[in-house]
Amino acid sequence: MKTLYHCVFSLHLHLVLVTKYRRRCIDTAILARLQAIFANLAERWGCELLEFNGEPDHVHLLLSVNPKVAPSVLVNNFKTVSSRLIRKEFATQVRRIYRKPVFWSRSYCIVSCGGAPLSVLKQYVQGQAGVESGEH
Repeated sequence: MKTLYHCVFSLHLHLVLVTKYRRRCIDTAILARLQAIFANLAERWGCELLEFNGEPDHVHLLLSVNPKVAPSVLVNNFKTVSSRLIRKEFATQVRRIYRKPVFWSRSYCIVSCGGAPLSVLKQYVQGQAGVESGEH
């Protein structure tokens, strides 16, 4: 449990972001950079990135959030900032896949986590296939 001035809370979100057209453009270096970007953004939002993993065409984030956070605003910020930084830092690599300045699909999946224990969700995210395997 965490606290703010007038509340006690335990809010967890499982977020899945998919690359535009499900293109397989996330390699080990991009995955590591995305984890650093999302951890930094989570901290700036007063949240915590509990687990992170991904495959060549999508990533999973398990976040602990505070009640002041609007999930859609958080997701929009995460996608905008990470897309801009990845396209800048991996420009040559990303331009081979996308001609336009895009990285993430407009759609995403966000699920509140309350039914399953966090240990089960952590195992699920940790168990996602590595970027080399290409399995879904």
